[in-house]
Amino acid sequence: MLSISILGIKDNNDKLIELDNLNPDYLHLDIMDGKFVSNTVDMSSLPELVTSKDIHLMVEDVKAYVDVYKKYNPEYITFHVEVGNTKELIDYIHSLGIKVGLSIKPGTNLAEIKPYLHMIDLVLVMSVEPGRGGQTFIEDSIERVKELSNIRIDNNYNYKIEIDGGINQDTIKLVPECDLFVVGSYITSSDNFKERISSLK
Repeated sequence: MLSISILGIKDNNDKLIELDNLNPDYLHLDIMDGKFVSNTVDMSSLPELVTSKDIHLMVEDVKAYVDVYKKYNPEYITFHVEVGNTKELIDYIHSLGIKVGLSIKPGTNLAEIKPYLHMIDLVLVMSVEPGRGGQTFIEDSIERVKELSNIRIDNNYNYKIEIDGGINQDTIKLVPECDLFVVGSYITSSDNFKERISSLK
């Protein structure tokens, strides 16, 4: 399944609605606070969009941002394990009836999320450094995805594996174990969203 990052078109309502009308699997909202990552991105005033939301919080005060973005009725809200207070935040997001994802930066050891894998619904593997679009896929991510897939099988866990960063028609083939692929500039920089989406599926 594709989760399409709207970062590159977030200020273009016509493009957002055009993409929404194509009924993608998810719209991926990247939210940044200028602290956890250097960029600041606010998507709290989007037009009405019907596609299910997959929200990725690259922020320090996760709970405050959850309270802002829960209005979009997202299927998933993902935050970074590096922030801390992990169990408390998982429980809080679940209490709102929203599925929980944990994300890890390229340099974060998978051991950091292993204690929480039985509690969550999704693991987001960053295959670039979080904070900006258009970066090149980091190939070390391939082994991280394979390890997460093996852990899931060995323990009968139910989380989905999502990957974000540098995904295009070539790199998508490198991580077949993933359930969700976040794709941004490959699609949104094109004049033909439908054609690009079809090339990935």
